[in-house]
Amino acid sequence: MTDRRPLLRAIFDAAVAAAHPDVILSAHLPPVPKGKIICLAAGKGAAAMAAAAERHYLDELKLDPARLSGLATTRHGHGVPTRRIRVIEAGHPVPDEAGLKAADETLALAQEAGPDDLLLVLLSGGGSANWIAPAIGVTFAQKQQVNRALLRSGAPIGEMNVVRKHLSRIKGGRLARAGQRAEIVTLAISDVPHDEPSAIASGPTVPDPTTLADARAIVAKYKLNIDDAVRRALDDPNNESCKVGDAAFDRATFELIARPKASLDAAIKVATEAGYATIGLGADLEGEARDVAAEHARLALKARSEGKRVAILSGGELTVTVTGNGRGGPNQEYALALAALLKDTPDVSALAGDTDGADGGAGSASDPAGAIIDHATFARMKSLALDPAAYLANNDATAFFTATGDLLQTGPTLTNVNDVRVILVD
Repeated sequence: MTDRRPLLRAIFDAAVAAAHPDVILSAHLPPVPKGKIICLAAGKGAAAMAAAAERHYLDELKLDPARLSGLATTRHGHGVPTRRIRVIEAGHPVPDEAGLKAADETLALAQEAGPDDLLLVLLSGGGSANWIAPAIGVTFAQKQQVNRALLRSGAPIGEMNVVRKHLSRIKGGRLARAGQRAEIVTLAISDVPHDEPSAIASGPTVPDPTTLADARAIVAKYKLNIDDAVRRALDDPNNESCKVGDAAFDRATFELIARPKASLDAAIKVATEAGYATIGLGADLEGEARDVAAEHARLALKARSEGKRVAILSGGELTVTVTGNGRGGPNQEYALALAALLKDTPDVSALAGDTDGADGGAGSASDPAGAIIDHATFARMKSLALDPAAYLANNDATAFFTATGDLLQTGPTLTNVNDVRVILVD
């Protein structure tokens, strides 16, 4: 039986490569200002973006190094060497003390920028957790607890960020307010469905259309267990985010430089060149991972019954409502649900992975990116007497795929354009 794993990995790698800072950033960088360039970066691609900016300004444009400075805050294990822009590695998905200090320093650097200076803000997915600046009256521990509750709730990333923005001194346009004397140019890699600017890293430099009332409604919707101090903060009008028309945005521009759709298109191109008819389900899928897997399994089984050779591809960001005590992430849970539904179909294979290289996990650079399933998975399931339904019930996809040897391990990719899922039907 043909091994489709190299092709599955090539499809995934093409999606990642299409959004890598080394490829995409330099064409979008603004001209040198009269004054200094102060680079403020956050997210899983922050250090790679900062290094690419340094190459552009220092090596290509021969800028005096004294005129370039800044701070890039990225996830632990995602740092790269830089020359003038300092790198701090911080917690994700749950913030830590390093992110707390980095956010305070970022705000201070923004406040120091003058009218002739350029604040170059480089954002990628993960910035919400990396830049942690709790609202007045909310402790760091209380903010961490809110993040944990949101992560376990099954709330989509957009709703999570609505709450985060209203408990912050840097999100929801507040970084722009801190640096409003300078010109502000934000370049962002989108990791959110529909590429909503105010949702990427919780929109630190753009107007926020959501309100305190929206944040309170989400807390109620998911029955989040939060401290009284957090409730008071969400009732305090001083914590309303910055809106359209705020002076913070008078000299601010925002540009998306990488989108999930472009990465999905790159993945589709590889599948097409390999001889598959492709079914593209879009780059903005949301929903419970196991429910989406069930729908995709139906599509695969239908194609197989009709004798078609197809590749079913999708992007977006799925969620998991955690009720068990296991380990995993949305991509692993999706793959596990697929394994349960496709175990009797040896000519179907699939990959589900997060383009940042980490799917769920505990914030380690060695966390799996997702999982792969094929006929070998089904054979090991049978020989080891593994019941995928039992692992699903405990949200323990990592243990299942550790046993079968099917975890997708990529390491940090230094970008983040959501998830890529592909099912090959031969």
